[in-house]
Amino acid sequence: MNDELCLSVDLGTGGPKVGLVSVDGDVLDFEVHRVATHFDDAGAAVQDATHWWDLVRSASTRLIAQNSVARGRVKAVAITGQYSSTVPVDANGLPVGPCLTWLDTRGGPYSRRAIGGAFQGYDARKVLRFIRKTAGAPSTAGADPVGHMLFLLSEQPELVARTRWFMEPVDYLTMRFTGVASATHASRLAMWMTDNRHLERLAYDETLLASVGLNSHRLPPLVSFGSIVGQVADRVAGELGLSGRESVITGIPDLHAAAIGAGATELYATHLALSTTSWISCPVPSKKTDIAHSIASVPGLDDHSYLVINNQETGAKALEWLRSALGAEPLNFEDMTAMANTSLPGARGVVFTPWLAGERSPVDDKNARGALHNLSVTTSRADVVRAVMEGVAANSAWLFGHVEKFTGHTLGPVRLLGGGAQSPLWCQIYADTLDRDVIQVREPLIAQLRGVAQLAWSTLAQAPLGDLTTGPGATFHPRPDVANTYRARVEALPQRYRHARAWSRRHRGSW
Repeated sequence: MNDELCLSVDLGTGGPKVGLVSVDGDVLDFEVHRVATHFDDAGAAVQDATHWWDLVRSASTRLIAQNSVARGRVKAVAITGQYSSTVPVDANGLPVGPCLTWLDTRGGPYSRRAIGGAFQGYDARKVLRFIRKTAGAPSTAGADPVGHMLFLLSEQPELVARTRWFMEPVDYLTMRFTGVASATHASRLAMWMTDNRHLERLAYDETLLASVGLNSHRLPPLVSFGSIVGQVADRVAGELGLSGRESVITGIPDLHAAAIGAGATELYATHLALSTTSWISCPVPSKKTDIAHSIASVPGLDDHSYLVINNQETGAKALEWLRSALGAEPLNFEDMTAMANTSLPGARGVVFTPWLAGERSPVDDKNARGALHNLSVTTSRADVVRAVMEGVAANSAWLFGHVEKFTGHTLGPVRLLGGGAQSPLWCQIYADTLDRDVIQVREPLIAQLRGVAQLAWSTLAQAPLGDLTTGPGATFHPRPDVANTYRARVEALPQRYRHARAWSRRHRGSW
């Protein structure tokens, strides 16, 4: 297998990455493309799933054509990406409407009607039934497949009449390659409609579905995690320059690809994603739930294990927001992090709270909003940029403490990946803020492309995932003097959140 390649796709919320990855984890070449999310005042947040496929298809064709060494060597196709999103497709896998992303909240009223109540916003009887079986429950905000489906069934029945399958994005792209409808416990994790006490049962729980007014008729058949769905369809192979004998592996969430790409596949091996959003995860031995802090364990890297799941709504996106807000002169990521390096740890007293799109973990609050604190006439742009980077890290540290309590383990070292992890400064800020060694994952921007390819090689070679992981990048050690400064920031964050919550509740009508 040493000469073989995997065509890997990572469909992030910002758009797809497409690459060619070797068995050794080398990414020979890749492309990154942007897609737009369309919002409206009613809570819509949609993307064009046909456009995703057009970008993936054209990028794949170019990569295979322009890399002479790749011709004839592609043996597998594997897809990872965003989840908790819904693509309605017909029997051929073609979209009949836009994808409702994980930001789309139009189903909120229907979700609250189905599962809402007085127990932290839920009907206690229903939510405990979900948690007992799945470790989680559909969101009352409607920003998940249950909310999406209830909204479509209630308000767009004509679209539903044309729909054969409601699919997650990774399963949709898998079907575009193969023509076969499929899903896994992992790819459907955000529905909370499988009995996760028994991962070997490849079936949806009809009792849970019925409790919110749904059934499994339009849900794709479940198959084992990491199994082969089929081969690349002849028509697609002809367009891409493939043979049609390439194996296509089940689509997986970016959470799972991140764990594999970071080399964090052993129990309690911890990775932290610093992407558009952010999360902290590690493999754990059993199903568990922390309702108060929105942390759970979900179907993991095989049909017998689990991964910690949580999410912070704003990660490295905060720096992109700041670049747009500054606006006066174009600054790229490298410029901004170099500028931040000219400020001092603590950003000369400037503090940033990163709740630009609300928050999920360790508090679930769609209305939370971010802020810059302690500005003065002497505050520089470098101070503000550094404060944003430090604020995102402090928010991660707030969650990190709850994740350690959830696992019952002191976690570390922490493997950092995602676009934000390209910055050595941000890696050092994380080491100082978490007070843990931080390992910068090799090629952190494209670690998930490598991770999903490694799953493909593990499946084809019938080899353990740990046998195929690749070496890490640099290690950053916490500096005791700086760590003390950041510790105070982290300890103050819950109080800052309580103040922000009170303010946002008073002013939520202004956005």
